Amino acid sequence: MLVTVAICTRNRCDALERTLRSLAAVVVPAGLSWEILVVDNGSSDETMGTIAKLATALPVRALVEPRVGLSDARNAAVAAARGEYILWIDDDVLVDSQWLAAYHDAFSEWPDAAFFGGPIVPLFEGDPPPWLTRALPHVGNAYAAIDLGSAPVALTESTLPFGANLVVRMAEQRQCAYDPALGRRDSLMYAGEEWAVLQELLRRGASGRWVPAARIRHVIPAARQSVRYLRRYYTGNGFSLARHRHVPGEKTLFGRPRWAWREAVTQELAYRVRRLYAPSDVWSPHLKRASIAWGLVRTPRTPANLS
Repeated sequence: MLVTVAICTRNRCDALERTLRSLAAVVVPAGLSWEILVVDNGSSDETMGTIAKLATALPVRALVEPRVGLSDARNAAVAAARGEYILWIDDDVLVDSQWLAAYHDAFSEWPDAAFFGGPIVPLFEGDPPPWLTRALPHVGNAYAAIDLGSAPVALTESTLPFGANLVVRMAEQRQCAYDPALGRRDSLMYAGEEWAVLQELLRRGASGRWVPAARIRHVIPAARQSVRYLRRYYTGNGFSLARHRHVPGEKTLFGRPRWAWREAVTQELAYRVRRLYAPSDVWSPHLKRASIAWGLVRTPRTPANLS
């Protein structure tokens, strides 16, 4: 069996090198062949040189997708991949040595499953601020943190894995393209491109499986350990929600749902007041809800605004 490990990257050559070096330590089980496909999404740094440097240690090849956008990069990877499964990881993760073997075992144990996901553990550079440590149970998804436990449970619409550690069988992946209106686009933190695909697969009757042993660590730089980052991330969630949300007959104000305006104002007020006296596990859920609501009401109107 041949599988494709796909990494989409843009101007993060140092992080990419760290990720590729972690892949160089992966155990490749007998009977499995693999390729690593790195999609350079319009980088201006030393991304291509980094890939070339690691080509002697890894079965890696590069692909350039000049259209800036994570969904465009993902679609380019799907078109070029040769494997029976595509194993998605981000360019800022560290893969455990048994990661590939765990997924290989899962393919054999659940041959009917169309997609798989595994644990993602945030690895903070330096010491994270105490407020973030306390708030993490509420805002962990901003760092792609996920752990569904030690049992290989079936994946449902409420337990979808993150794209930083996701596997999709190619037969199904090629039937469901990633939506360019979703997914990160340079500094614009749109999201949800992988969940839209997985939700479509579930609607078509496909199944997914959690793989507890397929563990990776997600490196979180100091710049992301801030309230400002959380605000940007959850506002991007709101942007993505607005793009695919349509409720006929819903009451609106300035073209956006009235409830979203109310949610934005009330949750923002709750966040600002409670941050004055309460610990972060109290005010962070309000920050999260306010930011999503602000994103929903302020999202750009057309895909042209994404460029």
